[in-house]
Parts: sequence; structure tokens; C-alpha cells
Amino acid sequence: MTDEPNNPTPPHATPGTAGTPDAPRVAVQGEARLEFDPEIARIGITVTARGTDRRTALEDLTRRNTIALDLVKTYGDAIEKLETGAFSISPELTKHGRGERIRAYHGRVYITAVLTDFTALGELTTRLADLELTRVDGPWWSMRPDSPAYGEVRRQAVREAVKRAREYAHALGAELSALLELADPGAEDAGPVPVAFAGRARHMSMAYPEGAEEAPALDLEPQRQTIYAQVNARFTMTPPQL
Repeated sequence: MTDEPNNPTPPHATPGTAGTPDAPRVAVQGEARLEFDPEIARIGITVTARGTDRRTALEDLTRRNTIALDLVKTYGDAIEKLETGAFSISPELTKHGRGERIRAYHGRVYITAVLTDFTALGELTTRLADLELTRVDGPWWSMRPDSPAYGEVRRQAVREAVKRAREYAHALGAELSALLELADPGAEDAGPVPVAFAGRARHMSMAYPEGAEEAPALDLEPQRQTIYAQVNARFTMTPPQL
């Protein structure tokens, strides 16, 4: 019986991740950072009320909340999302002799509105801020979570990884031969993946006193968003010319 000889790995077959002299490994990171116009703007609307008794405070808060919601809804398709986030009504205590008594009740409702029409944004913010005891915060500019911009940045990061690896190989007189791995940072240990982030949010806060003359619509300039992506890549290359 004749023993069959062992078949060694061909010189250009895909080796283990450690690489071999005949198929060295090159590991790189690809990065991309691109700017985009924002797709949505979010504003926070805080409606408040104050009364000497709970019923009065609650009625005033309900009325002002309805007015604010109705105003936002008049902008129709410009509003992508309208949500009530929090509601509270609480007593204000004051010392009375040796004890305490309720001096007044304070009510508060927080509303979030997301807009896609930035032309309407400036007008809406000033009209809301002109309402009784109503505060407006924002806008916070951002991209949609499923924006195609994120995919574009990731693809650019992959192209940068291939470009960088090829430059390393060419510096040694070699060529890339195979892709071993392509992964988000932290994917190997199931850690968080910082794929992308949006740029800084521009913040404003407005609250006009009751009876003040209505202000003209604000001219708001959308703030461009920076999206960043990073990818880890490992390749094999042909034997270098040393």
C-alpha cells in the first residue's frame, strides 16, 4: 500500500488570517467623511400654564396645548411627525405658619414636531413662540435613520480601504490577490459599531411675552450634516519583491 503524499496549500490559495510568506496578509482601515444637506429638522414645543387651583391650571394647559397642536397641523405635509412627549401638573408649595400650603399649580406639556419643509420651519417657529406661555427649542437638523447617505459613506469607506491596501502592496512590488475579511469596527467582539453620526445641532430657544407684536418668520439656514464611516479590511497579496 502506497502512502499518498500530503498536498501543500498552493502558493496563491487563501491562507489563514495570519498570512504566509507566499501570500502575505495586509490589514487596513478605510474611512470616509462626507457632508450632506439635512433631511429633517426637529423642534421642541413646551406649553405651560399656571393657576391658583388645579382645575384652572389644567383647563388652561389643555386649551393652549390644543391651540399649539392645531397650529402645527395646519402645515400639512411639511410635518412628518408630531408627538406629545411628556405631561405634568404639580403644586407649588409655600410656607404658611409652621406648615405649608399650595400657592399655585404649574402645568407643562412637551411636544416634538419633525419637519421636512424647511421653508415652513421659520414661520412655524415664530408663530408657535408667539402663543401664550409657549417655548420653542431647536431646530435640531439631522438625516433620516434610513437615509441613502449612510450607504454612500459606507461604500466610500470600503473603496478607501481597497485603495489603501493596494498602495501598501504596490509599495512592495506586489498586488492584492484576495479579500479575507471586511468588518465594522468592533464587529469581531460584538461591541458597539460607531458607523455614522450627524453633525452638530444648532439650537435656539424662543418665548415671546403675551401681547408682544408678532415677529416676522425666521430665516433659518439648514446646517449641513457630516456623516462618518469606518471599516476594517484584511487582504492577501502576491509575494512582495524585496
